[in-house]
Amino acid sequence: MGVALARAAQWTAAGSGTGRLEITPLNEALLNQIIKFAEDFSTKHPQEAAFVFREPLEWKTQLDSSVFKEGYEVKEAVVQSEARSKDGQPLLILSASTLKVRSFDQLSRLLQIAVEKQLKEVQACLEANRDPIVKILGPEYGTVEGEDTSILHLFDKVKKDSGLETELKMKILLLLHQLDLQLLNSSLKQISQDVRLNPAAVNNEVNLLKNFSGKGEDTVLESLEYTSDYMFSNGCRAPPWRQVHGEICYLVIKPHDTDPLSITCSTAGVFLNGGKDIDYERKSELYKDIVTFLRERSPRFVENMAKQVFSGQSQSLRDFTEKDAYEKSSLVGRKSSKERLKPRIDWKNTGKTSSSLEDVGESSSETDEDEKPLRRQESSTDISPEYWGIQKLTKYVKGGDPTATVIALCSMRDYNLSQETCQQAIVDTGCLEVLINLLDTEEIKCQAGSLKILKEISQNMMIRHAVADLGGLEVMVKILDSPDIDLKCLAAETIANVARFKRARKTVRQHGGIKRLVGLLESVSVGPSYQGKETEAARCGALALWSCSKSTKTKKAIRKAGGIPLLARWLKCSEANILIPVVGTLQECASEPSYRLAIRTEGMVEYLVKNLSSEHEELQRHCASAIFKCAEDEETRDLVRKYEGLQPLSVLLDNSENKELLAAVTGAIWKCAISRENVLKFQEYRAVEALVALLTDQPKEVLINVIGALGECCQNEPENRGTVRRCGGIAPLVRLLTATDQALLVNVNKAVGACAMEPESMAIIDSLDGVRLIWSLLKNPHPDVQASAAWALCPCIENAKNSGDMVRSLVGGLELIVNLLKSKDREVVTSVCAAIANIAKDAENLAVMTDHGVVPLLSKLANTNDNKLRRHLAEAVAHCCMWGNNKVAFGETKIVAPLIRYLRSKDPLVHRATAQALYQLSEDASNCVIMHENAVVKLLLPMVGSTDDTLQEAAAGCIANIRRLALATEKAKYG
Repeated sequence: MGVALARAAQWTAAGSGTGRLEITPLNEALLNQIIKFAEDFSTKHPQEAAFVFREPLEWKTQLDSSVFKEGYEVKEAVVQSEARSKDGQPLLILSASTLKVRSFDQLSRLLQIAVEKQLKEVQACLEANRDPIVKILGPEYGTVEGEDTSILHLFDKVKKDSGLETELKMKILLLLHQLDLQLLNSSLKQISQDVRLNPAAVNNEVNLLKNFSGKGEDTVLESLEYTSDYMFSNGCRAPPWRQVHGEICYLVIKPHDTDPLSITCSTAGVFLNGGKDIDYERKSELYKDIVTFLRERSPRFVENMAKQVFSGQSQSLRDFTEKDAYEKSSLVGRKSSKERLKPRIDWKNTGKTSSSLEDVGESSSETDEDEKPLRRQESSTDISPEYWGIQKLTKYVKGGDPTATVIALCSMRDYNLSQETCQQAIVDTGCLEVLINLLDTEEIKCQAGSLKILKEISQNMMIRHAVADLGGLEVMVKILDSPDIDLKCLAAETIANVARFKRARKTVRQHGGIKRLVGLLESVSVGPSYQGKETEAARCGALALWSCSKSTKTKKAIRKAGGIPLLARWLKCSEANILIPVVGTLQECASEPSYRLAIRTEGMVEYLVKNLSSEHEELQRHCASAIFKCAEDEETRDLVRKYEGLQPLSVLLDNSENKELLAAVTGAIWKCAISRENVLKFQEYRAVEALVALLTDQPKEVLINVIGALGECCQNEPENRGTVRRCGGIAPLVRLLTATDQALLVNVNKAVGACAMEPESMAIIDSLDGVRLIWSLLKNPHPDVQASAAWALCPCIENAKNSGDMVRSLVGGLELIVNLLKSKDREVVTSVCAAIANIAKDAENLAVMTDHGVVPLLSKLANTNDNKLRRHLAEAVAHCCMWGNNKVAFGETKIVAPLIRYLRSKDPLVHRATAQALYQLSEDASNCVIMHENAVVKLLLPMVGSTDDTLQEAAAGCIANIRRLALATEKAKYG
């Protein structure tokens, strides 16, 4: 609110004292934190909230006098608070749109009154009161430029004063200081996400140069020091409000032969700044690194660098200098060291992307494409004719009149712009910046010519980043408002190429690009026939939306802009070139539940199914992928069956060459197979046999889906277990139990467990050592794998011959599974309870588990409202009661009363398992007493009349045991 907002926020005229706060995401987040602080101040700090400011905070308000009600006096549009200072002055006055506030209490009340205008009011207040601490506490609490601004320093300034008022001021100062730190940390976190800094490279270079600096004739520098010793968590030493501009740190360098040099190191490069007091303005050209900068400024530095290298004193310095020499001799280095640094394009490292090149993601689910960019031949010394040709044309593009520029652009397009040599020439000659500048002209032909080239070369990943760095996306978004439809199409298609990484997508969204792109989908006609330009505009708009839709926030923006019904309308057309980006966008967005609902309710499932039979494999793939995501919902699974989509999905399993298509199709089959009605259809189309054939020699993405589909088919229809066995599917499934991928293992466990329900299949699983492999997966660190393994063990134990011996043969297996009851994951403990219930049917195994403490561990899980856990826990308790003194032990660990509460559940399976557990526990007299005290008979009596024989018998048996104890007690009492 003091130092932090003034410096961390982004102002339109920073430092002038009259600037306005830009409404950026960073500023909005900071303002919201200030609002929360002020709103809560009265309740959290009532004494400090009553403190009267030295001077009122004064600003022009948008609030009307009519909003002030209780606690305020309103006379002829003048508002005064009833609350007053000791001298009788109102603590809030509103007159002629000027608002004056003199306490935090009134600020809190004002923000509650403002409601929808909170942000605007706080913005106006801070713009009008650039140093609010001075007005609140007095000038002695302010800071002077160049003076220590620490909280301890401010305390020292006023420590000579004493009294309650000074103590109160100190408390308020501390609270405001805490807010300052919070705002600085928030801004730093946001900046770290939005600005791609690489402090590590700067730090390495500084350390290297420091090693060879100091007094003496042969040192490369006299001294080199950071201006600040404080390093932020992201490695930068520049303050957060300068990190916004990409600045990393500031150095003062003293060469042997020049005056001291004050430089700025930033993501754009190294440059001379305004001097010791850090005038941030750039005073020189940009240089790629500190060494290059110093080479131009200090002949002595160059001379001593050579001495250090050739005397062999430093291998690292030698490497650095040789690398520099290599760059100068290479193709990309054939320019003077004074030439402007190109924006983050490193042609020798295009095979990998530094983490500093990518922004932090907008959402946890968002992933960037990981394409392999073109690589140049490092050893090439010959410059191709294409390179020189483009270099010559660049002169005309840069310096010609509009006609000459257009001719040069047309001539440039005659080259193969997909070749690296041509792309490299455009970057090296500075043509890329010129192309982007041409977008901001009013010459439509120049704009179009530039976009046609940018559209081609932006297929290259490094150029995409450069276009974004140079502000090209912002200009392209503006062009989407052009009346020229061809120009809009070119802009949209270029955006589609550039917006393949997170920061670019964010830029498009924040500059209003999504609404404009959705606008390109609007069409006059609806139906199979469209006008050519309408179709092209929609195609380009859909392409751009497809690229942008990888971001969760963009998906919401598309929906908000009305994109869903427009995508639905274009889905009905028959032209594949527009259907592909439309369906591509839909399948990206289908990860959001709101889109899945819309796809179902807008009637899109029918057309997704229809296009599964298209001649275009890419369209088939995106349709299958959309169904894959949407079929999470039962209604969509039913619609796919209704529109006869299960057969074309089954047919597409034969296309095993196209792995991307196969992954999408098998994914759609997997999710559709969750419904038993669909499984019966897949049986009819012999999909299970085709899926088994895909269990070998397939990429991981296909295998996960194939096994997921087989698991569902076998679980939902017993006949399919035999089909998998007869087709030889058990062995490859068991082999995959040794895989490492988490999602694959979860599906394999489920599929093997489903097959194990058939005794013949179980015999094969056992012979292949499958049970041991599943058991070993209980040690896997991922809870999902542990749970799926425990569930798979249940049918294995139930259907194996001599299952007791089989379990005992697993050394340490029983201890392992009992210890999993300590897991914090609910699904893990539920599945383990189910497995223990099966294992405990063997007395010897139960005895071992008892020794490992199964009774107290089960008892600790009893206080739960989860019906699934309740059911399996009760089953485990019922079976564990069969050994030794376990019935008594369960009572002592206080499990009886929680179990009785399970009888109030509405789940009949919980009733059945609980009644069985209580029946076993009622064999102990102490447990019967607890049951009687908790009115268990009243709950069990209705269950005696159940149609479920097991429940009926368990309920009746438990009541009989309680009754027998009561009669025995009565008989003993009365003789």
